Amino acid sequence: MKRYKKDLPLTVMDKLLIYSPKRTSRVRYTFRLVFHDLLMIPYHITTDLDEFRSSDLPKLIYSDKVTSDDLFFKSHGLLFERGVDNIEVDTLDYEGLTAFFPIYNKESVLPFDVFAAIFYLVTRYEEYLPFVSDQHGRFTASLSKSVEMGILQRPVVNIWALKIKEILTGHFPKLTFTERKYKFVPTYDIDVAFAYAQKGLVRSIGGYLMDLKRLQWKDIGLRTRSIIDPENDPYNTFDLQIDYQKKYGLRPIYFVLFGRYGKYDKNINVRNKNYRFLIKRIGDYATIGIHPSYNSNDHPGYLSFEVNNLSQVINQDIIRSRQHFLRLMLPNTYRNLLENDISDDYTMGYAALPGFRAGICSTYSFYDLDTEEETKLRIHPFAVMDGTLKDYMGLTPADAIEQIRVIIDEVKKVNGTFISLWHNESLSDQKRWTGWRRVYEQLLEMAVE
Repeated sequence: MKRYKKDLPLTVMDKLLIYSPKRTSRVRYTFRLVFHDLLMIPYHITTDLDEFRSSDLPKLIYSDKVTSDDLFFKSHGLLFERGVDNIEVDTLDYEGLTAFFPIYNKESVLPFDVFAAIFYLVTRYEEYLPFVSDQHGRFTASLSKSVEMGILQRPVVNIWALKIKEILTGHFPKLTFTERKYKFVPTYDIDVAFAYAQKGLVRSIGGYLMDLKRLQWKDIGLRTRSIIDPENDPYNTFDLQIDYQKKYGLRPIYFVLFGRYGKYDKNINVRNKNYRFLIKRIGDYATIGIHPSYNSNDHPGYLSFEVNNLSQVINQDIIRSRQHFLRLMLPNTYRNLLENDISDDYTMGYAALPGFRAGICSTYSFYDLDTEEETKLRIHPFAVMDGTLKDYMGLTPADAIEQIRVIIDEVKKVNGTFISLWHNESLSDQKRWTGWRRVYEQLLEMAVE
């Protein structure tokens, strides 16, 4: 893992000067996220009080004590520590949102350490602590401080960054910021490309036997039609997806499961010519990423095998990833991705609830709390998934549309990036997914408005 270069010296046209008693890796990471990534303003961090006091630049202090009459953000202490401790996360109400790490100092411009709170959320600090995982080894939404505080469906990191901007412009009217623009990135996971077609003789016979045992005569007919002509397969919704892309001017990202067959990995055989042709065809209209198999977390060598095979199919390097079953185990999952030259991951989100797992709706760098290093892996949080709305929450299509509307509106308010996660099977408009094609069409209409 490589570190970023240090912040540029003050001589390189910086506009905001920040005093901090220490330039820890946590301080550098958090300030880069807030001021460079989110607010897009040049800045410089100094530990030299004389340099700070003599400067005529717009400036602020981030420290545990006041050292001048400049803008003062009192620190909680988290950014000056190392390691992970089971710290007390006290809360307070601030402008209608629950905030944490309260500050009891009237000279501080905010009643909480906004930088420590941002760091805690985006690094997923709580996921490094001991927790009771679900059956798939995941940290679940029910364990989250964001759910406990009622802020999961608010991109509080973006909201707080804009509050910092408001404070700065109030004190320094001539300070200029580059405006961010709202973006929409549709993504698809191909867990199972076909419901019946291209499964091979053994799996097809097994399917027929199960249908006969359950007296599923309609399924037998549909299975037969799909095997004869894959265009009839209910999961074969790829032409429809391409139509969406053309209609709305989109270029989505597809995450393809390309691993060995297993209990939770039931896609088409990776040697199947028709499956490989489908992936190549999708690649003409979209970006292809890897959907690391369920067991790749437990057997890191699997990922290299899957990435190499998929790369050979599309004749391109694979640099994007999203974990199958959203099996994200920090920090090992991300370290495995980095070791396999994956630069962008899209797993950050919960299976059970929509919202903002890391409190943010913008891309950001992964910070490894074990090594106290910022890495080059970029995290792209998704906000809503089809299976979350239907399977975990049990929503009707109408209620799902309203839930999606709330999330999209939150992202648009802060000019963030809305990333959706959908599957080809949920666009079938058949069986348990009846009515859900319209949900996705509404999502697209709202997202591109």
